Amino acid sequence: MTKKLLNSFALAVCGVLLCLIAADINGKWVGAFDYNGNDVAVAADFKVDGDKLTGTITTPFGLSEIKEGKIDKDQLSYKINLNGEDIPSEGKVYSDSINVKFNYHGQDFLGTLKRPKN
Repeated sequence: MTKKLLNSFALAVCGVLLCLIAADINGKWVGAFDYNGNDVAVAADFKVDGDKLTGTITTPFGLSEIKEGKIDKDQLSYKINLNGEDIPSEGKVYSDSINVKFNYHGQDFLGTLKRPKN
C-alpha cells in the first residue's frame, strides 16, 4: 500500500514539474520561420499570466502585439495583426524551444523559437 502511494505521489510530482517547465515561456525568444525556402528572422517577448498569453512578435515586417493569446500546459495559441489582417498561430512548448505554426492566406508556415544566447 505504501509503495503504491509513493509511486502515485512521485508520478504526480513529475507531472506537475513537467507542466511548470513547459509553461515557463516568459521572456525573450528568437528564431526563424521557413518562408518558401528562406529563413525569416522572428523574435518574441512572451508574458504569461495564468492561461493568458500576451507580449509581442517582431519580424522584418514590424512589431505586432499578441492578441487572444492562450497557453494550456505545453500548447499555446495567439493572433498577431499583419498589414491589417489577423494571423492565427499555434505552438508546442518544449524545455528548450517552441515550435510554432502560423497560417497566412491558407498556407502553413513553420518555425522554431529558442532562448537567445547571451
